Amino acid sequence: MGWWTKLFKGHKSSYRESYGDRIWDEPRTSVEELTEYEQEEIDYAIALSLSVEDQNGKAVKDEEAHSDEDEHSTKAESEDDEESTKCLSEDDDQISKSHLEEDEQLDKAQMEEDERLAKAQMEEDERLAKAQMEEDERLAKAQMEEEERLAKAQLEEDERIASTLVEDHEKVSTFQAEEDEQLARALQESLNIEPPPPRFDSGNIFNPYPFFYPPGYRVCAGCQTEIGHGRFLSCMGAVWHPECFRCNTCNEPITDYEFSMSDNRPYHKSCYKEQHHPRCDVCRNFIPTNSSGLIEFRKHPFWSQQYCPSHEKDGTPRCCSCERMEPRDTSYLLLDDGRKLCLECLDSAIMDTHECQPLYLEIQEFYEGLNMKVEQQVPMLLVERQALNEAMEGEKNGHHHLPETRGLCLSEEQTVATISKRPRIGAGYRIIDMFTEPYRLVRRCEVTAILVLYGLPRLLTGSILAHEMMHAWLRLKGYPNLKPEVEEGICQVLAHMWLDSEMYSITGSGVASTSSSSASSSSSSPSSSSSSSTSSKKGRRSDFEKKLGDFFKHQIESDTSSAYGDGFREGNDAVSKYGLKRTLDHIRLTGTFP
Repeated sequence: MGWWTKLFKGHKSSYRESYGDRIWDEPRTSVEELTEYEQEEIDYAIALSLSVEDQNGKAVKDEEAHSDEDEHSTKAESEDDEESTKCLSEDDDQISKSHLEEDEQLDKAQMEEDERLAKAQMEEDERLAKAQMEEDERLAKAQMEEEERLAKAQLEEDERIASTLVEDHEKVSTFQAEEDEQLARALQESLNIEPPPPRFDSGNIFNPYPFFYPPGYRVCAGCQTEIGHGRFLSCMGAVWHPECFRCNTCNEPITDYEFSMSDNRPYHKSCYKEQHHPRCDVCRNFIPTNSSGLIEFRKHPFWSQQYCPSHEKDGTPRCCSCERMEPRDTSYLLLDDGRKLCLECLDSAIMDTHECQPLYLEIQEFYEGLNMKVEQQVPMLLVERQALNEAMEGEKNGHHHLPETRGLCLSEEQTVATISKRPRIGAGYRIIDMFTEPYRLVRRCEVTAILVLYGLPRLLTGSILAHEMMHAWLRLKGYPNLKPEVEEGICQVLAHMWLDSEMYSITGSGVASTSSSSASSSSSSPSSSSSSSTSSKKGRRSDFEKKLGDFFKHQIESDTSSAYGDGFREGNDAVSKYGLKRTLDHIRLTGTFP
């Protein structure tokens, strides 16, 4: 403002303010009185003043603007600070929450780690305990093995020492015997006596007493004469001339170092084996010993046939009737269903339905004699094994004797293939020309037919018929369904009773006793065998057939099954004690044996 002062320099002015009124006191100067230069100065000053004011105003505006900007900036900063503070607070909360979660995770991880370490420690302890146990077991086993080894070594050492002692003793004995022999020889030479030779006492042992024996000191147990000073044998508690010690079988002198004894009699080992070692009834060879050195063989409980155990597995044929093994080089009949029939059983075998009718009538008469007549006409058919099995599958009632059924009482309507004509026997004893025809069974009563397996001996066929006839009688008389032990048991009792009656008639007939075993070894043709069988069934009974009847009774008596075996024994006891009629009445009322 120096220009303003300079402009008004020398001009006095005053300013007075009173009660709000402003009063300027200045000297009055006329414009006209100013010079041109002064006027320009004034204009310049005014312009400069205006310029300064504009600048000041602009500065004020700028300051205001800057102030607004500062306020805005301050506000923005304040908002930013607040937002920042808020964000910081949220961040702090988030951080705190994160820290809390992290702490929880750390605690959880620490807990899991502790559990894992505890589990690992437990597993490690178990592993160590198991390892310690295994180590203890191993040490115990090793200790046991070591003790066994030491014991075995000690035993071997003892055996070696004992063997050494025995060898030493034998050497000493041998040396002593040689010395004794030399001494005896010297004494005998001095006495002009023949030196005694060594005696043979089952092993070339020298006489331990080489002195002079008086007459009568040694007497042969064979010829009862004095032996003197020659060679002799000392065995069986006596002395013998070598030529007097003989085998009880071949009567030849025994010169071997070993011999066999039986009933205090000497035998050659070969003669003893030939006479006393069992032979197989099938292969005719000596029955071999087993791995234990024992003679092992099989023996039939009834026929007493003994044979090698190997024949039960090597395909050796066995008769389907008498159950005997067929000896080697012996002929037998091969039926078309695979069964084998020995020629002795073939002698009385029934081969077709027509041939069986007379026997069926005999069974009916047997029942009629027991006051158990069957009023209804029940067909009886002889069938092959396959037809019997098929009929058994179609039958709903009844019990069957496994593994093979040989008779069946039917109650259902079926068509059965029956053997209508006796088959011919061809070369090699094989069935040829089997004639069968279908037979339709019609149900007129509770029983439609009785089936029996063909190709069995007369006595076995009759016992099967008697058994099945009892099944038919029970059904026709209205007996209730019985337990297998009761029904099969009483049927077996009737079969056994029929065999008893037949065996009584055979024994009382006093017929020829020619055994058909000769027929099996003869060279007769099949046709001649067939004709002889016809005569045997008409009345002549061989000794074998008598034996066969006893065998069939033995089969019934010794059956081990619960239904057929135990049932027969219980039923037979009841019939023996109370009689057949009272037993049947009790079965009708109670379904059990009395």
